[in-house]
Amino acid sequence: MESITSKSNPLCVHLRKLSSSRSYREETGEFLCDSPKLLREAELWGADIRALLCTEGVEVSRELEGRISRAARVSESVMRSVSPMETPQGVVFSCRSPGYAPPERLEPNERGRMRFLVLDGVQDPGNVGTILRTADAFGTTVILLPGCADLENPKTLRAGMGVHFRSAIYRCTLAELTALLDEAGLPLYGAALREDTADVRQVDLSRCAIAVGSEGRGLSAEVLAVCRRTVRIPMEPRCESLNAASAASVLLWEAARRDL
Repeated sequence: MESITSKSNPLCVHLRKLSSSRSYREETGEFLCDSPKLLREAELWGADIRALLCTEGVEVSRELEGRISRAARVSESVMRSVSPMETPQGVVFSCRSPGYAPPERLEPNERGRMRFLVLDGVQDPGNVGTILRTADAFGTTVILLPGCADLENPKTLRAGMGVHFRSAIYRCTLAELTALLDEAGLPLYGAALREDTADVRQVDLSRCAIAVGSEGRGLSAEVLAVCRRTVRIPMEPRCESLNAASAASVLLWEAARRDL
């Protein structure tokens, strides 16, 4: 493992740009992760790790070190200059993006379930990462429409806790989503209020896609227009709504509880 002592080292500059710039991530096809937990997940699930920086005391397996193009020890000050975290955890690394293009057709997951969660305009990266992690726990594939937070924002990755390395995640347009659902014979239900809104406990969620919008705006008119029906989460009358991650968690639990 080499040693890097300068904050202006080209590798450090590259990793900083991955952390701060979505356009640079898209240009290079790489993203930055920043914790030992994510490194363990990346190694476990066979992610394409390109470069790694770590401080003294952080252990890296020889097998993993042999797979990485660049691996270097750095000082605490260099790590602070690269890590997007206020308190770095001693390791940052870059991975090749797996890509999130939609499939030609929607397929059941490994347990035979045809259930999908659609995000519409959910812009907070922490919420998106939390939703991805929850969906993974309940065997549901997430599809993001335009206007959502960047999947490879460091905050999204951190909140996802490794889900990017082990689960399929898709991004597509509304037209592409509609075509995929029609081909698979799946209804789209929207988490929103309108005349046809039903208590989510009374709706068959065994084969469907559920759309969740941002907490400030809700589902867009365009997405609502293609929803077969809408569903609501019962709650105390004094409560107007839940945030996007909380609402998604409740909906995913309700959809999955009958077959867990």
